[in-house]
Order: sequence, then C-alpha cells, then structure tokens
Amino acid sequence: MAMTADGKIATANRAVSSFGSARDHEHLLALRATADAVMCGARTVNLNKINLGPGAAKFRRARLKRGLAEFNLRVVVSGSGSINPSAEVFQHRFSPIIVLTTSRASESKLKKLRTLADAVKVCGKKEINFRRALRWLQKKWKVNRLLCEGGGELNDALFRAGLVDELHLTVCPRMFGGRSAPTISDGSGFAQLAGAAAFELKSSRRAGGEIFLTFQRKPPPPAR
Repeated sequence: MAMTADGKIATANRAVSSFGSARDHEHLLALRATADAVMCGARTVNLNKINLGPGAAKFRRARLKRGLAEFNLRVVVSGSGSINPSAEVFQHRFSPIIVLTTSRASESKLKKLRTLADAVKVCGKKEINFRRALRWLQKKWKVNRLLCEGGGELNDALFRAGLVDELHLTVCPRMFGGRSAPTISDGSGFAQLAGAAAFELKSSRRAGGEIFLTFQRKPPPPAR
C-alpha cells in the first residue's frame, strides 16, 4: 500500500487515489512478480483503471525465473457481488480472473459475474470467510503467495483474520486530511490494543521523497 504522510490512501471524495511516484509503481510491479495471485476489492477495481497484471516484459521474465507462471492470477473481492462489468480488469484476458463473494450476492449478480470471471466462489453468508477462501485458492489454483493491494476494508478483514504475513508500505510526502478519507485499514478494526495485529519492522529505505517500509507479522509470545 502507498499512503500519504497522514495515513490516507485516497482523498475523502476518492477523486485522487494514485499519488505515488514512478519508483513506487515499479516497486508494486516488482512485488507482483513474486506472487502467484494479486487480489483487490471491488471498489478498487471499479474506481481505477487497473488490470492487476504483471506489467512489462522484464517483470514477466522475473516471474519465469522464479518458477512462476508468466502472468499472475487475478482475484477480485466483493461481498455483495457489486462489480462494474465494464471495469478495466475485465477488458484484459491474459490470465484467469477469480471473484470471491458471499451469499448476499443475488442470483442475477452471480450469473452476470460468471460471464465475466473464470471462477466465482461463494465463501460465507454475510462476510467472506477468508481462511476458507485462501485454502480454496491454494488447493484449486495453487496460490501459495498472494499479494493484496487493498482497499482499506479488504485489508482490515485480512488483518482481523490474522492472514497478513508481510506489509509493504510506501509513505509519500503528501497530506490529504479529511476524517472520512480512507486509510490502509478501514472497516471494523480492533476494539482493544491486546487484540491488534502486531508487526515488526523488517526493512526501511528512503528513495527520493518516499520511504519504503517492510513489516513482518510478529510471532505470538510463547505459551506459559
């Protein structure tokens, strides 16, 4: 995730959601080159012209050198099944597109999604059961490393489920402000400090005006 210095990933009206440098975009594609699949939420897909693909040939070659498929799988998440059929991601057919949803999605929405995506998986009644969804992705699609690119509500669900192993964060020299502007982790959140997702800093570097941080999940304390 790329965020402003005050922790925002978009303006309050979501008119601006891309503000990282060209260097940050290269960093994003380099991370995609390490993953079997790239995942994001429906709002991210609906509001941005993104195809979730590996990018230029050098990144595809990097994937092949790692023993990965040349093109990563693409996963779109929507609990209600509300995904714009005209979204950019559906205009590019270089790799399978998988939609994760819930029983809240109507039959008409599911029928439409099945014409757009290569697979539609219902994983839960009201909320997506991400543990079950990720097990299915691993078993059915051989996904061992999954890169999530937000947005904040999807990230929050993964943090609460304890499924985030690494956090790659780019801090950009901008300030958006706005109490309703989205952050890297929106949604229900954690009610108490003791239950919060805990991470420890793995690496940091400054490049230009941006700081690139990598955190890894902090192991739980040993049982007494």
